Amino acid sequence: METPTELVILIGRYLVERGWMIATAESCTGGLLGHTLTSVSGSSEYYQGGVISYSNRIKHELLGVPEEVLTTVGAVSKETALAMARRAQQMCAAQVALATTGIAGPLGGTPTKPVGTVYIAYVDGCTSEVLHLCWNGDRAANNRATVQAALELALKHLSRAEGTIPG
Repeated sequence: METPTELVILIGRYLVERGWMIATAESCTGGLLGHTLTSVSGSSEYYQGGVISYSNRIKHELLGVPEEVLTTVGAVSKETALAMARRAQQMCAAQVALATTGIAGPLGGTPTKPVGTVYIAYVDGCTSEVLHLCWNGDRAANNRATVQAALELALKHLSRAEGTIPG
């Protein structure tokens, strides 16, 4: 398994090779995904920006998550993650976007959405995918695992199109 830095380097190569940009929309990770994507020198060539949307108000007002989604399925849902990613992609004029929403813990869990429940969305011009995962670590470990999974999801889709890592 690659480290987050190794994943970012690979993702960056794919994005730069295509002339693409990536954007992020984060809730449970609180900016850790954007920080990880920008921790590599040269990231300004592929990272456009991001939104940290911790409250439902910001999810709705900035990221366009419909009120109905927030009140029926909740902020921690496939629908919310996908809406967040799509709006971040649009707002940032990026070809690719990642979004995270979940319950990092140790508080906030419910019987149907326990602590560690996360949704990670990936979107590009052709495809979208949302992962539903449940971690069992502490808050920091859950956030690190979410960022790792988001980077792996992006790499999976970016590598699928071309088949090989650009030089």
